[in-house]
Amino acid sequence: MAHLYSFVDGRSMAILGKTGIEVSPLCFGSLTFSKFQANLSLKKGTELLVYAHEKGINFIDTAEIYDNYHFLREAIREIGRERWTITTKAYCYDRATAEASVAKALKEMDTDYIDIFMLHEQESLLTLRGHKEALECLAAFKRKGIIRAIGISTHFIGCVNATALFPEIEIIHPIINRAGIGIQDGTATEMLHAIEARHKKGIGIYSMKALGGGHLIGNSAEALRWIQAQPHIDATAVGMQSKQEIDYNADLFLRKTENEAAYDAVSKKKRKLIIADYCIGCGNCERRCKQDAIHVEDGRAVVDERCILCGYCATVCPQFCIKVI
Repeated sequence: MAHLYSFVDGRSMAILGKTGIEVSPLCFGSLTFSKFQANLSLKKGTELLVYAHEKGINFIDTAEIYDNYHFLREAIREIGRERWTITTKAYCYDRATAEASVAKALKEMDTDYIDIFMLHEQESLLTLRGHKEALECLAAFKRKGIIRAIGISTHFIGCVNATALFPEIEIIHPIINRAGIGIQDGTATEMLHAIEARHKKGIGIYSMKALGGGHLIGNSAEALRWIQAQPHIDATAVGMQSKQEIDYNADLFLRKTENEAAYDAVSKKKRKLIIADYCIGCGNCERRCKQDAIHVEDGRAVVDERCILCGYCATVCPQFCIKVI
């Protein structure tokens, strides 16, 4: 199926597969303002979310591991729950963990429902089978109206294909960019084929890492135009840390225009992963990194060019010495 669009309050909206959920084609990836990246104040982060909504963005991507539900709570209080479409992700694997993660999201965002709840970082058919109990629990929450749709996030082509065996899964959040950076088991072309097959079956698709974790930011317009041109991607999550980034991305995705002034500001910003000098070399980050981009050398973590700036290594650092800035 091709893109389906509607207009709400004069805004261009995409429809995620057969779910009927309407979202802005640009999704605000909120990891960027969490303590693992920009570490914005609650006031500043909330201001950015409200500003993004004013620019036409109603879709927010978060996750339990990002530890930033309080930002979304304040954004909800600012403009109302019904004006946001919120997706979150968690590492649930059975009924108990699924119930705990859903309860945490509801409480910390002060909401009585979640638009999309996803199993985070799924890898394969085996992973999905191992998390079947969690999927069934999420399906029970959906029947109660607490969740509107169920999905998964993944860096694996094989996992995208494997969702065909799990009718509970209605939305997929796959990594995809024109260079194939971060795809764990194949090429960008192969991932697109897998996405197309699932989208044609009515599965909603919203993509991640269109800029390859910052590696493609030097040609960001080209990379974002490429992702926009893919007919089987309904929406794209992009991390944003400033009003200039919101301006540029909102104009490009929602109005199909390029804001040159905003582009100049955005293109000059080069994100990087930094490791503070108080790193103790525990190795948690090395074990966590799926890109094999960070290693402990001479008692301290060192990152190399394979890093896609996902920031997940920072979430397991006991000293909080890893940041993406």
